[in-house]
Amino acid sequence: MAMQTTLRRRSSSAYWLYLFPGLFGFLIVVGIPFLMNIGVSFTSWRGIGMPKFVGLANYARLIADSAFWMSLEHTLFFVVAMAVVPTLISLLVASVLFDYISVRFGQGLSSFFRAGYYLPQILPISVAGVLWGWILNPHGVLNMILEATGLGGLVGNWLGDPDLAILSVGFVMVWLQIGYSLVVFMAGLARVDPSLYEASELDGAGFLQRFWYITIPMLKPEIFVIGLTTTIAALKVFAPVYVMTNGGPNNATLVPSFFSFYHFFSTVRVGYGAAVATAQTAITIVLAAVFLWVQSRQTEEGDHD
Repeated sequence: MAMQTTLRRRSSSAYWLYLFPGLFGFLIVVGIPFLMNIGVSFTSWRGIGMPKFVGLANYARLIADSAFWMSLEHTLFFVVAMAVVPTLISLLVASVLFDYISVRFGQGLSSFFRAGYYLPQILPISVAGVLWGWILNPHGVLNMILEATGLGGLVGNWLGDPDLAILSVGFVMVWLQIGYSLVVFMAGLARVDPSLYEASELDGAGFLQRFWYITIPMLKPEIFVIGLTTTIAALKVFAPVYVMTNGGPNNATLVPSFFSFYHFFSTVRVGYGAAVATAQTAITIVLAAVFLWVQSRQTEEGDHD
C-alpha cells in the first residue's frame, strides 16, 4: 500500500510538470498584465510619468458614462449576431448536410459544402473587415449590384448611416461565425448512429421531426460549447468594428473593447481605459461562470435521470 501511495504521488507530480509550461505562459501573457491593468484602473495616468491614485473615481465615472452603457447595449446585439443567429443557422445547415445531402448525394458533396462554409474562418478578421468595407461602402460592390439589377431604391450608406451600420457589421459577423459552428456540429453528428435517422425515417418521421427529436438532443454538448465560446467572442469583439466603422458613426457601433482602446490611445486616459477593460473582463467572467453553472446543473439532472 505504501508503494502504491508513493507511485500515485509521483504520478500526480508528473501531471504538474506537463501543466507548468501552460500555466507559466498564462501568468506571463494574461495573469500579470491583467493584475497590472486592475492596478492602473485605480489611477489617473497619461501613460508617462507616475500614475496618481484616484481610488474608485474611474469606476464612478464609468457608471455615469452613457457611452459605456451604449457600448454594452451594442454588445448584446453582437451576442445575438455572433452566438444566437449563427448557432441556429449552423444547426439547420449541419442537419441538412448530414441527414439529407450526405445520404442522397454522398459524403463528398457534404464535405465540399462544409469546407465552403468554413472558408471565412480562414481569413484573418481584419482582412475580412477590409473586404466587407469595400463591399459595403457607398460606391462599393453591393450598391453597384443593386443599381445594376434595378433595385436602386435599396442603395444605402451601409457603414455611414447610424441606423444601418450596426446591422451591417452584425451581418458580417454572422457570415464569419457560421463556419465555426457548422464544423463543430458536423463533428458532433459524426458520432451519432445513422440507424437512428434511418429508423425514424422508416417510422414516418419527417426532416423537421428528426431535427427536433434527434439532432438537437444529440448535439446539446456542442451547442453549449458553441454558445459559450461565441458569447465570449461577442463580449470582446474588436477587430471588425475597428476596421469597418471605427466605432462610428456617432458611436453607433461602439463596443467596450473599442471604447477601452479609444481611451488608451486617443484620449490617453489610461486609467479610465483600464477601468473599462476591467469591467468588461468582469462581465465576461460572470457570464462564463453562469454558462458553466447551467451546464453542470443539466449534467447532474441528466445523471439522475
